Amino acid sequence: MIISNVYQVRNILVFYLLCNKYAIFFIFVSMSKKADIKEFIKNGDKYFIPQLSIDCVIFGYHENQLKVLLSCWKNVDGWCLPGGNIMHSESIDEAARRILYKRTGLESVFLQQFYTFGDSQRVWYLEEDYLLKSSWLYKYAKGSWIDKRTISIGYYALIEYSKAIPKPDEFSVDCAWWDIEDLPVLLFDHSEMISIALKTIRNQLKYKPIGINLLPEEFTLPELKKLYETILGNKLDRRNFQKKILSLGILKRLNIQRNIGPHRSPYLYAFDKAKYQQALSESYDQGF
Repeated sequence: MIISNVYQVRNILVFYLLCNKYAIFFIFVSMSKKADIKEFIKNGDKYFIPQLSIDCVIFGYHENQLKVLLSCWKNVDGWCLPGGNIMHSESIDEAARRILYKRTGLESVFLQQFYTFGDSQRVWYLEEDYLLKSSWLYKYAKGSWIDKRTISIGYYALIEYSKAIPKPDEFSVDCAWWDIEDLPVLLFDHSEMISIALKTIRNQLKYKPIGINLLPEEFTLPELKKLYETILGNKLDRRNFQKKILSLGILKRLNIQRNIGPHRSPYLYAFDKAKYQQALSESYDQGF
């Protein structure tokens, strides 16, 4: 296929970087010449740590459904996790928080590293990428700093759905929430990333609380129970759940009741943030 204009060349570069799990978009937004792209390929490792990237599994909770935030890139037929790379001047956690803020507009949320993806076949191109492999870019990039296996550090985030503002960047056509039970076919190994992140959260529920970043400020015990059931994928006994969750001392009962039907007016609760943070730093057996 003949590359007919600079815009097409730049789109190929975007596709290339996507395959390599990089999001160094602000560097080449203004690239309008082949020489600029060649310069990036030649010297990009001066700005970013080569062969290392971050992918974020961002979870939200809405209408009793667990959601995950995905991005759809221009000129690429598929969805993937929000990701990016690490500047030489920042820590890994700083890079992850920068990526999270850029895509949601949120700061100070729960963010945790959960896995490192380092399969030996995590390379920057796919065999079926005929457009890329037929371009000058493929030939020029061979042997460069980006023509190498890429290791990705996985982070998961728990955020309040209603407060997030999903933001596609200049190279995305969409950034949207998807139901965890109805995900599209994902690019690369991102399905595996989501599965491992969800498994990690389920394991952590055995000894750490959850909910402060997923529920509104005020909620009922049945709503908290439903959140646990949604994440765990199974039903919980109402009495046992209430007994265990109240024994942790992380909830404050408010002097407010919500009328949800005849003879049904459950009290509202809120998390005691200090005790919640203390519980996160300790281990205990919730038995879920």
